[in-house]
Amino acid sequence: MKIFSSNLTRITLVILIVLSFSLQGKAEITMPRIFNCGMVLQQGMEVPVWGWASPNEKVSVSIDGNTVKTKAGDDGKWKIKLPEMNTGGPYSMTIKGKNTMVFENIMVGEVWVCSGQSNMEFPVDSIDQSYRGVNNYQQEIANADNYPEIRLFTVPRKIAQTPQKDLDNGEWLECSSATVGDFSAVGYFFARGLYKKLGVPVGIICAAWGGTVAESWTSPGTMANDSDFGPMVAELRKLDLKKYKEVKEARIKAELGELPLVDKGLIDGKAVWAATNYDDSGWKPMQLPGLWESLGYNNIDGIAWFRKTIEISPGDAGKPAKLNLQKIDDSDQTWVNGIPVGKTMNAYNKNRHYEISEGVLKSGKNVITVRVEDTGGGGGIHGSANLMNLSIDGTNIPLAGNWKFRFGKIDTNALSLGPNDYPTLLYNGMVNPIVPYGIKGVIWYQGESNADRPTQYQRIFPNLIKDWRMHWNEGDFPFLFVQLANYMAPQNQPGNSNWARLRETQTKTLELPNTGMAVAIDVGEGGNIHPKDKQSVGYRLSLPALKIAYNEDLVFSGPMFDHMEIDQSRIFLTFNHVGEGLKVHDKYGYLKGFAVAGADKKFHWAKAVLVNPGTVVAFSSDVKNPVAVRYGWADNPEDANLYNSAGLPASPFRTDNW
Repeated sequence: MKIFSSNLTRITLVILIVLSFSLQGKAEITMPRIFNCGMVLQQGMEVPVWGWASPNEKVSVSIDGNTVKTKAGDDGKWKIKLPEMNTGGPYSMTIKGKNTMVFENIMVGEVWVCSGQSNMEFPVDSIDQSYRGVNNYQQEIANADNYPEIRLFTVPRKIAQTPQKDLDNGEWLECSSATVGDFSAVGYFFARGLYKKLGVPVGIICAAWGGTVAESWTSPGTMANDSDFGPMVAELRKLDLKKYKEVKEARIKAELGELPLVDKGLIDGKAVWAATNYDDSGWKPMQLPGLWESLGYNNIDGIAWFRKTIEISPGDAGKPAKLNLQKIDDSDQTWVNGIPVGKTMNAYNKNRHYEISEGVLKSGKNVITVRVEDTGGGGGIHGSANLMNLSIDGTNIPLAGNWKFRFGKIDTNALSLGPNDYPTLLYNGMVNPIVPYGIKGVIWYQGESNADRPTQYQRIFPNLIKDWRMHWNEGDFPFLFVQLANYMAPQNQPGNSNWARLRETQTKTLELPNTGMAVAIDVGEGGNIHPKDKQSVGYRLSLPALKIAYNEDLVFSGPMFDHMEIDQSRIFLTFNHVGEGLKVHDKYGYLKGFAVAGADKKFHWAKAVLVNPGTVVAFSSDVKNPVAVRYGWADNPEDANLYNSAGLPASPFRTDNW
């Protein structure tokens, strides 16, 4: 038996050795998908090129007369750096090992990554009607044929539990009327701005996903050390993805007492839960306007019902009225006292205004019921609280505040792991596979999904920038970002705003080296979180790029608040980045958007005038001894109209820290 066992061991060892050599003989060089025909390589730097081969296989990479050789490691990975190249092309790249790969039509120029959420993902044009068309998109598409040296690469959407080594797919596309329509509009207009000024090939790599949060775009190493998200990173490492949906279903069932798969509120077309006498005492409270994600129901799609009971005076009973509900994500059916008053389908950004016929409202208690169906992203009723009301004879009854809430049906197919469920998921799936591809810098448009957490974002966003710079290992490369555009209904009086606070956080991020910000406070649309003027955004991003990355002498920023001086009832505000001087965009010359406050911290609208090329004086008859000023401090400061001589808008700011 000992002899037999020894011989068997030798035979097994021989088989394993032969099999190993056989497998090694079949192994071929493979390349990350970011390396492909039509790509752009960064000029003026040693460009990293990497891939996989058999263990210890000899590999060579050749381009434009330069050849660099290396040998794969024991794990099959290899990496080289091409010598610096000047702008030009087209070139061919040849990678040789046991097999040969050739990439054609390669240009050498400027390479930028563009990333963020939906406003970066927003294409020049698309068959998706919710995103369709930037301003003048037909003409923009036709003109794209003039820029074949702009190349476009879209990183496919993917979330991953751990950092991935490669993308699932992707290709470099030469800019043309046939290809530009589905590409990031901001990315394209940014690239076009650079190309017009520099006259060199420009490559844009777009890694963006609508509705996503910054922490998902940050690496596990950085987020593991974050005070808020470290425990979630540890939990993600242990997560069994195969059981994730099952666990999430169990959590929802435990929280709700059920897992509703059929809408019990609407039976055979009858709205049972809209009845005036229906007992909703067991429903959960929820503040509206708001999304049910605010209650912790993340990535839950399906149907939810909202009910609110209001009092109607005898004098208003029976009168016709108008119900103003703001936006509903995505579709709704609405009843008053069990009577249908309105229905809107698939319009997450449309304000709901429903007429209530004479005789519907009763004296005393009246019940408003809204059935909301959400098919993706956030779900609920959102918008401006002060515009959510019931209007009767010019008198508005406020409807914002506490409502009753219950899920009618949950789409279990949507309970799979989503990009915002854990930090690092998007970095793992969409960023890590393209690191360390040679780039000049990054442009970033994101923040809407973090706007309810501006204080936290003050830590998360700068850490993301540091994180990417660390992983790319190119030093403090330019990182340029878009300040949140104006959005939602304008405020009638000065007040607080999370969107304003997040803009402030973005401004503070300029303290990091080689950062720049494009102010978009004048290009937004109050009723549309996806404004269509992406040309201005791309152009304004190109200005700090030209200044920071290419040392061009130009005005690259709008006016930025520098300091203030108080003279009795007046506050003098000094700005930098004014160019040849501050300008007022108003045909009558009136400055708007300023508010002042005294020690009582109550802000009042202020009068403001230019007193020299870089100074504004603000004052209010309601504030005799002002101590603080705010400008553009609102979700949608649509009347803010301070600019510099280059036509760039001033960034919103405050002088207080209240």
